[in-house]
Amino acid sequence: MSSIGHVLNDLKSLVGFNTVSCNSNIELIDWAENKFEAVNAQSVRIPNLDGTKANLWVRFGPETAGGIVLSGHTDVVPVEGQDWYSDPFEILENDDRIYGRGTADMKTFIAFCTAYSTVFSNAKLNRPVHIALSYDEEVGCTGAPAMIEQIALSPFKPSVAWIGEPTNWKVVSGHKGNVVTRVEVTGVEAHSSQTHLGISAIEPAVKLMSILQGISEDLKTLALDGSLFEPPYPTLTIGQISGGTASNILAHKCEFVFDLRCIAGIEPDTVLAPFNRAVVALNAEIAGRYPEAGVQLHRLCNAPPLAVTLESEVEGFVRRLTGDNAQRAVAYTAEAGQFNEAGMPAVLCGPGSIDQAHRPNEFIEKSEIARGVQVFDTLVKELRS
Repeated sequence: MSSIGHVLNDLKSLVGFNTVSCNSNIELIDWAENKFEAVNAQSVRIPNLDGTKANLWVRFGPETAGGIVLSGHTDVVPVEGQDWYSDPFEILENDDRIYGRGTADMKTFIAFCTAYSTVFSNAKLNRPVHIALSYDEEVGCTGAPAMIEQIALSPFKPSVAWIGEPTNWKVVSGHKGNVVTRVEVTGVEAHSSQTHLGISAIEPAVKLMSILQGISEDLKTLALDGSLFEPPYPTLTIGQISGGTASNILAHKCEFVFDLRCIAGIEPDTVLAPFNRAVVALNAEIAGRYPEAGVQLHRLCNAPPLAVTLESEVEGFVRRLTGDNAQRAVAYTAEAGQFNEAGMPAVLCGPGSIDQAHRPNEFIEKSEIARGVQVFDTLVKELRS
C-alpha cells in the first residue's frame, strides 16, 4: 500500500503548480500524466480549444464497463488580496497542519490518486479504476463536461463516480446546481442635464436587480421541512456590478453578474421567468428609442445539481470504505451533478474541510491524510480480485 509520505510528496508537487483558474494547468497535467504512464496506465488528454488547459482521463484494470472513477479538479481560486503568511504555492508543515493553496480544495485528493497509481497498477483489480482530472471547476464547472462525455460514450463507462471534494471523509449525497448570468445593459451617453438626449444604462440595470432581489426573497418560501440542505431553499445573489464614467454623464454601460443555486427538482428557467420577461420588455423599450442600446444576457455557467439518491450503488460503495452512514447535502456546486447526468451516479467524499476552501492560509489537518490512507487501503482491498 501507499504511505502518508508518498501522499505528502505528491501534494507538495501539486501545490507547487500555480493552477489558479486564470492560468494554464498544463504543467500539472504533464506531471500527472508522466506519473500515470510510468506505471503503464492508459491515459487520454482532453484539451480545451486553444490547448492552454486540459482534462486527463486515466484507466487501470480490466477494459470493461462498471468501474469506479475518482475525480478531482486541478484548478484553485486566486490568492491576490488575501493575507497569507507563507508562500501559497509551497506547502508549509506546522504542527498538525499543512498549509498551501489547494491543500483542502482539492489537491490532497488528487495526491491520493497519484500516490496510489503504482498500487492500482500492480493490483489485480476486479473492476476498472478511472481517474478524472479536470480544469475550470472553480469558474463554473466548465472544463469537465468534455471529459465526462467522452467517458460516458466509451465502452469503459464507470458505474460509480467518487468526487473528492473536501468533506472530512464524510459522504455527501447531494449538492445544489449553479446558474451564473452576466447582464449587460447598453445606454446612450449624454450630459446628465440633458436626459432627453440619452439613457443611462444604470437605471434599467437597477430595475432588473430589484426584480432579482424580489425573486431572492420569494425563494425562501420554497424551503422544505427536513431538507438536508442549508439553507433549505434556492438562493439568488448579485455578486458583481460595474458601470458608469462620471456622475455628470449618462452611463454607456452597466454590467452585473448574479448567481442562482437550485435544488434538484426546481428549474432555474422557471425561477427566472419574471426576470426574463422584464428583460424582454426593457430591451424592447430601450431599443425602440435607441437601436444601438438594450439589454443582453450571457449565461456563464449552468452546472446541474446532484439529487439526493440514497439507494445508488455509489452510496453503498463509498460508505463501505468510510464507515459513514449519516445523510448530508451541501449548498455549493461540484462536478458530481455532471457525472450523475451522464449516467454515472456520484457522491462527494474527500479529505479536508470546505470551511478552509478559498480562504487565506488554507490548510488540511495531517490526521485527514492519515485517515485517507486507511480509506484508500480499504478501497484497494475492495477492488482486488
